Amino acid sequence: AKWSGFKKFGEKVVEHRRRKYGVTKFGWNRFVNGFLDLASIIFVGKFRKNPMHFFGLWGTFSFLFGLIVFIYLAIIKFFFYQTGMTQRPLFFFAILAMIIGSQLFLAGFLGELISRNSSERNIYLIEEKLGLEEELEYSRE
Repeated sequence: AKWSGFKKFGEKVVEHRRRKYGVTKFGWNRFVNGFLDLASIIFVGKFRKNPMHFFGLWGTFSFLFGLIVFIYLAIIKFFFYQTGMTQRPLFFFAILAMIIGSQLFLAGFLGELISRNSSERNIYLIEEKLGLEEELEYSRE
């Protein structure tokens, strides 16, 4: 509520009564769902306006990891004359990391384009208008 511009909010005291019928639905499942909700709220609150900070960072790390492994395999192949580099699982992990990295980077880039084009991007809460009447009178003259 505070982030939306409301200044006065508080707590109302209520009376809690014991359950007469049924069983409680409060258990471990509720804790897990609550944690996932909290994580999604934090994620959306932090990266809603700049998704490239999240996806671009992880995409870059993943791509660079795959590239370093790929360079390592190329050095082994060309300087130590080993064959069968494409038969190693490490080769496929390197390619997979590079593909996932570029996908994450592009997802962040597309998210950035979408968020910059959003109609809700420049909505501001105006608390008080100062000097508006003077500006209107000056513009009429």
